Amino acid sequence: MADKKIAVIGLGYVGLPLAVAFGRTREVIGFDVKQERINDLKAGKDHTLEISTTELAEAKQLHFTNKIEEIADASIYIVTVPTPVTKYKKPDLRPLKSASETIGKVLKKGDIVIYESTVYPGCTEEDCVPVLERESGLKYKLDFFCGYSPERINPGDKKHRIWDIKKVTSGSTEAIGKEVDALYREIITAGTHMASSIKVAEAAKVIENAQRDLNIAFVNELSLIFEKMGIDTLEVLESAATKWNFLPFKPGLVGGHCIGVDPYYLTYKAESLGYNPQVILSGRRINDNMGIHVANRMVKLLIQKGNNVAQANVLILGITFKENCPDIRNSKVIDVIRELQSFGISPQVYDPHASAEEVKHEYAIDMISKPTEKYEAIFLAVAHTEFLDFNIKEHTHKSSVIFDLKGIWDRSLVDDRL
Repeated sequence: MADKKIAVIGLGYVGLPLAVAFGRTREVIGFDVKQERINDLKAGKDHTLEISTTELAEAKQLHFTNKIEEIADASIYIVTVPTPVTKYKKPDLRPLKSASETIGKVLKKGDIVIYESTVYPGCTEEDCVPVLERESGLKYKLDFFCGYSPERINPGDKKHRIWDIKKVTSGSTEAIGKEVDALYREIITAGTHMASSIKVAEAAKVIENAQRDLNIAFVNELSLIFEKMGIDTLEVLESAATKWNFLPFKPGLVGGHCIGVDPYYLTYKAESLGYNPQVILSGRRINDNMGIHVANRMVKLLIQKGNNVAQANVLILGITFKENCPDIRNSKVIDVIRELQSFGISPQVYDPHASAEEVKHEYAIDMISKPTEKYEAIFLAVAHTEFLDFNIKEHTHKSSVIFDLKGIWDRSLVDDRL
């Protein structure tokens, strides 16, 4: 198996680290439809900041392309494309099906297609395999085989890298499962766990993020309750955390390409089977409305301090979905901004990690390059390291509102926090 060439389809936060890891020891073709992405990677630049220039150079057997003919001689195809939801909160399988069509055009007898994209249980074999069969003219489990090994990349995390996180693996047959498991053991130093079926592996992934989503929804609901009681939620959580088995979750905005999205894949599948999920969707409703809630809390404080809301100069610190990471996908900070705009406020947005071009394209917002004014309100949305020592006094008036969503500033300096 060591001589089998791998093609990684999709070179984002998941695909690139995977391609680099394999590219150190075996021949790998990294495929992406975006020419600009291919050009950057060939030049040794990764805008996601997941892989350094040195790490790219160390993957000596890794090559990049956007030409389908250059992946035709691969024997193992690994799909790492995004799996977003539509505006109606339904799975958007277009990237997954498009990748399957691309592979199907070059699929050969004996090839293995492994999916890493987060999906609902059954998606690989019910939605992707028919596309592979249609495009290739081959038969599943007879001519070609599949595996599923869910990604566990944590964007921006320099401590837990792809090789440091235990990997779940699976295959369409027991023999293929063992082959897929052996493949990942080549690069995953933390070890692997082989599931009994593709469906089990798919389910394991989707509940990882659903569980985290529900835990955050619980503390978000606590913050809603404690606000009415005049109690500081973070103080309550710090006190409760003195017990050894208390789970350390904090309230906040739940965005990104995983936690705020994956539960909808599971609920979609459940509803298609006639079951109406209640706990999962309840958590989603709480988390999806937190941006609107915190924006309204800040507007109330503006009024209480005698500020003219419509004319208030407001600064938003951070627009990425998490700290120290350039990823703006499904960032819930935009919910805060849109709610403030509904009050006539035109907030300024500053984020040293986000691409101004991407923010403009995705959200139609022109970011500022640096805060230079005094503001009626400062809203800390993302806990970037650069914001820890932000000079609040330099940019505020006596009646300014300071809202620390992430709880990283001294409590005496802020008016409100979750």
